[in-house]
Amino acid sequence: MADQKILWGIAPIGWRNDDIPEIGAGNTLSHLLSDIVVARFQGTEVGGFFPDAKTLNKELELRNLKIAGQWFSSYLIRDPFESVSKEFHAHCAYLEEVGASVAVVSEQTYSIQQSEQNIFTEKPMFTDSEWLTLCEGLNELGKIAQRYGLTLVYHHHMGTGVQTLAEVDRLMENTDPTLVSLLYDTGHIYVSDNDYMLLLTKHLDRIKHVHFKDVRSDILAKCQEQGQSFLQSFLAGMFTVPGDGCIDFTKVYDVLLTHDYRGWIVVEAEQDPAKAHPLEYALKARQYIDEKLLTTDEMKERI
Repeated sequence: MADQKILWGIAPIGWRNDDIPEIGAGNTLSHLLSDIVVARFQGTEVGGFFPDAKTLNKELELRNLKIAGQWFSSYLIRDPFESVSKEFHAHCAYLEEVGASVAVVSEQTYSIQQSEQNIFTEKPMFTDSEWLTLCEGLNELGKIAQRYGLTLVYHHHMGTGVQTLAEVDRLMENTDPTLVSLLYDTGHIYVSDNDYMLLLTKHLDRIKHVHFKDVRSDILAKCQEQGQSFLQSFLAGMFTVPGDGCIDFTKVYDVLLTHDYRGWIVVEAEQDPAKAHPLEYALKARQYIDEKLLTTDEMKERI
């Protein structure tokens, strides 16, 4: 990361979606990475369709792009730790080879993300013993991540057992801050709690990775009224890029700057690429960042 304070990335999920592989299936890796260059972002996160590390590194080097990290679905509550550990070692080894800085972890035991259940009312809950298993397991995964030069960042997520501010509080209180950090996602916490600033200010010291995801409040209201699932909600357009929804990212960015945040800010918006042209929305996000967030000095540093 050199001396750069903040690196700006954009996630591949706007081009192709791992939860519904047929969405955007025609968008190749070359297409995605070249669009990222056109939109003047510095990198991306690894998507499920990405190739082996050697192939990916060549494509990145050709475009002077970097990898921030990659999602890992943990099942610490459901599965024996040995099997989770084995998968996580392989995950981290790949990330180390492609020069990533974070391993994004989300506990998927009981998750309803890919089900047809109402994402707004049917989220899972963990028992006290399950919380203990999760937190102890995350501490161990954090040790593994560090062996590969990575920081484990936990992703609070709609439809999982760690979604609300209260649940994030519990996770942070019961994990080792030297081993487990936090991924702050504006869109997920807003949809969950109708607030995005309190989590940010409360856990600033643990935040080591950021997702900038905007929310269309009118579509959110319709999805809530209709009891939509997570997949139905994002296909309906609940999420979008910064500047296209109701979240004020100037407030978020000011807090991050004031706290001297260093790391990635990744634009991430689950959308149907057939409805929301990936490059068009990447450019929308870039314009918003340039015009509303970056100072003159920051802009000069990017030239």
